Amino acid sequence: MAAKCGAGPELPAAVYGNTWLNSYEEDSADVKFYRPNTFDFPPSRGRTGFMIEQDGRFLRYGIAPTDGLEEQPGRWEAQGKDRLLITYDNPKHTPEELEIISATAELIKVRRKETQK
Repeated sequence: MAAKCGAGPELPAAVYGNTWLNSYEEDSADVKFYRPNTFDFPPSRGRTGFMIEQDGRFLRYGIAPTDGLEEQPGRWEAQGKDRLLITYDNPKHTPEELEIISATAELIKVRRKETQK
């Protein structure tokens, strides 16, 4: 995988290529919970999320004006077994680091941290 740097993330194959939406009802103070977009979420005004592709592509989903999803494309690079550095194609989006706390086919727990450009 060309996007990897050193030891890559240990993620289940089911994580890649799927849309993961924030299940904010389950979030803790610093850990966000993400579930597949096929999960039966309670009604809400909109949910943020992301998609990780094995080839290094990354899509962050923001909430669009009509409560839909607005794609914010970028790239990920492994920073060890449990961290991804995310950079975005649009320079107005600050790079961020995702610490993968745990990942299964049904749930990803993430700690996000903005990084300096």
